[in-house]
Amino acid sequence: MKDFKSLKAWGKAHELTLKIYNVTKSFLREEVFGLTSQLRRACASIPVNIAEGCGRSGDAELARFLVIASGSASEVEYHLLLAHDLNYLDHAEYRQLDGEVNELKRMLTAFINKLKAKS
Repeated sequence: MKDFKSLKAWGKAHELTLKIYNVTKSFLREEVFGLTSQLRRACASIPVNIAEGCGRSGDAELARFLVIASGSASEVEYHLLLAHDLNYLDHAEYRQLDGEVNELKRMLTAFINKLKAKS
């Protein structure tokens, strides 16, 4: 078992989730059960899956949960694009968050590759 809080990828995912919760406060009220909920859930799924993988036995299971986290990051990437195209996010906000999501995806991919190389 690994301490998920010590992982850089988890810390970055947690920070991103906090930012997403903050930025979605300004979305239209009619989106509370739509895009706001979907974006928050997808983003929170990233650190949740990293944490769950750390609680499992072995690197193979951790890698599997990191793949799931990476899929959630791709979902967040799309939801951010949609929010931008609907004018819920200005261009600067979108570029910043999109950059953070893509950096996180690269971190997850590198972590997955490292775990697979060990086995």
